[in-house]
Amino acid sequence: MEFPNFSRSTSLVRSKSPSFQYPTSLNQTRGEQILLSCHPQHPLALLTSTDPFTCMGCKEYGAGTRFTCQQCNHQLHEFCALAPTTLKSHPLHCQHPLGFCSKPVKGGILGKRCDICNKPTAGYTFRCSACSFQMHPCCAMLSTEMTFPLAHPHPLTLMPAMTLSSGDPGFSCGECKRKRSGRVYRCTATACDYHLHAVCAKNMVNGLRANGVTGLEKPSMRGTFIKIASVVVMEFIGGLIGGLGQGVGDVLGQTMAAGKSASARRLE
Repeated sequence: MEFPNFSRSTSLVRSKSPSFQYPTSLNQTRGEQILLSCHPQHPLALLTSTDPFTCMGCKEYGAGTRFTCQQCNHQLHEFCALAPTTLKSHPLHCQHPLGFCSKPVKGGILGKRCDICNKPTAGYTFRCSACSFQMHPCCAMLSTEMTFPLAHPHPLTLMPAMTLSSGDPGFSCGECKRKRSGRVYRCTATACDYHLHAVCAKNMVNGLRANGVTGLEKPSMRGTFIKIASVVVMEFIGGLIGGLGQGVGDVLGQTMAAGKSASARRLE
């Protein structure tokens, strides 16, 4: 599937400004219907609602403004519907240009994951052809320096990617109060220990935070796989122990029976 081909530049140069937004030349008014090649079957209208939705492009949640098909309920984030075909000098991956891809890379049973939020990529992505880097369109709306007044009063800067052998980053996110993998923002103010997961920062961009939507996070396929594997292993061990116990019981029973037979023969 090709991406929207309307009259605008097909490439985008990201600055390090945290106020960046995708440029558009649609000049579309709310409710006006327009046909985009990302959904050629029916026209889409730019609507706003506080109800959460699942974007049919990136497969991530959103709320607020979205492109909506009023015939089949196909919904897209505004930044997914209008994303450029190329990102050049993006601050989150300035080494190489990133190309828009409408289908995710297959990555085995655990799937491929976004290099920014560490969540699975199940739909639209921006991908580097020179290396394995990829990220969601929503993550592409982030930058190295961000300000989220709804979450924290001070500017935040993106920390370098960390490799943790213990899996414990040593701090909790100020938004979700959890410890988890993925990139992290840190407060730039002196003596302020505020941290924000990139995956939580996405909720400031996709409209969830602004519309008071919480608790929509999809379960991790990796976590689900580990849980299933743990149950299978435990059931196998339990069955093995049970089988060994039954075998030992059978052996004892056979030994006792043999002993009784031998005693009976001696008495005869």
